[in-house]
Amino acid sequence: MGTENTKGKLGGFAFLPLLVFLFIYIGCGVYFSLTGTPEPFNQFPRHVALLAGVAVALAMQPSMKLQKKMDVFCQSMGSSGVMMVILIYLMAGGFQGAAVAMGGKDSIVNFSLSIIPAQFLVPGVFVLCAIISTAIGTSMGTVAAMAPVAMGVAEGAGLNVAIVGAAVIGGAYFGDNLSMISDTTIAAAEGLGAEMKDKFRMNFFIAMPAAILAVIFYAIFGGGSAGVIESGSYSILEIVPYFIVLVTAIAGMPVVLVLFLGIAISGVIGLAEGSCTFLQFVQGIGDGMSGMFSISIVAVLVSGIIGLVRMYGGIEWMVDLISSKIANRRGAEYGISILTGVLSGALVNNTLAVIVTCPMAKEIGEKYGIPAKRLASLVSIFSCAFLALMPHDGGMLMITALSDVSPLEVLKYSFYMFFLIIATCITIQFGLLSGDDKKSKKG
Repeated sequence: MGTENTKGKLGGFAFLPLLVFLFIYIGCGVYFSLTGTPEPFNQFPRHVALLAGVAVALAMQPSMKLQKKMDVFCQSMGSSGVMMVILIYLMAGGFQGAAVAMGGKDSIVNFSLSIIPAQFLVPGVFVLCAIISTAIGTSMGTVAAMAPVAMGVAEGAGLNVAIVGAAVIGGAYFGDNLSMISDTTIAAAEGLGAEMKDKFRMNFFIAMPAAILAVIFYAIFGGGSAGVIESGSYSILEIVPYFIVLVTAIAGMPVVLVLFLGIAISGVIGLAEGSCTFLQFVQGIGDGMSGMFSISIVAVLVSGIIGLVRMYGGIEWMVDLISSKIANRRGAEYGISILTGVLSGALVNNTLAVIVTCPMAKEIGEKYGIPAKRLASLVSIFSCAFLALMPHDGGMLMITALSDVSPLEVLKYSFYMFFLIIATCITIQFGLLSGDDKKSKKG
């Protein structure tokens, strides 16, 4: 796989552990998809597939002592950066769980539905999914909450369900790319050493023009409904924690403190309103944190494997390979973006793609002078955009199951994702939003 098999370095062969993981995880997912098994990519857990990759990584370089390889593996797993990512994952899950326990998730969905003008149903669905996903930090959670409602309203109003489904997915990934509590955003910012608020601002100036164009296109092609959209009850007070988390994160407060604050305010509101008991509140935090256990384990194991890949010369080989195909910073940004997008589609998980890409993106970025916040923005955008266009993505599978339309029909109307890719490529091509300033990296 490479010509750098010298001085104990394995070159491209060093990536064999990750390829083994991909083969097992994706292979099983495809097999179970073809056999019609529900949740095909969950049949063989990804962290179990990663254990096979770990075994391969430790078996490589037999001339090297196993203890040395274990030391590198454990040090990479337990690095301060990885531990910080996991802490933020757990805190983000805790906040999401606390907000759900006190009724915040239902309130923000119902509030959003209550303000949609019936004649602008499709663009309204996109905007509201964007707001909800930014608030709750998960694309899949947004699709799960909004898709049944949006599909039912679309069918009742005689609208094109494919375009409504595309609006739901587009809005869901808008927030996944921008939210301060999205695991994708956390992995990108922490993995590349960027400040969360800097990464948010850069992404915002790319995503917002794409979102505005998407709203216009959904208004033109979406049609309208003369009926009334029914929504459930909501409490403005229960939406407050989401707003506070967003504002304080943008203001620059450390994200861990932001999430602690969000959890505390959710508890105060829930107990004051009587919408949850103290035990329900703490159980909600626990459930939310439990939901982050899997991705935390994945982050730890992938980081350990990447440490061995680096020791075997794989990262150096990949950087040299990409560098040999590019001549300048523009080419480097395209290379990082495409690599992230392809991995996201292959892994069916944008966060995992970001975790794998970050070490390589960091080295390429240092070589070509690309600031951390720019790198974080690129890997976050392309990991979301490519995954949202995959027919086997969880959101797409839910939409097609609910609406009985093919993924190709939904993809035709995925305006936001296409505009987001185009907008980002424009910034790369013309050197816009380069992020070249002294504050682009953490101290």
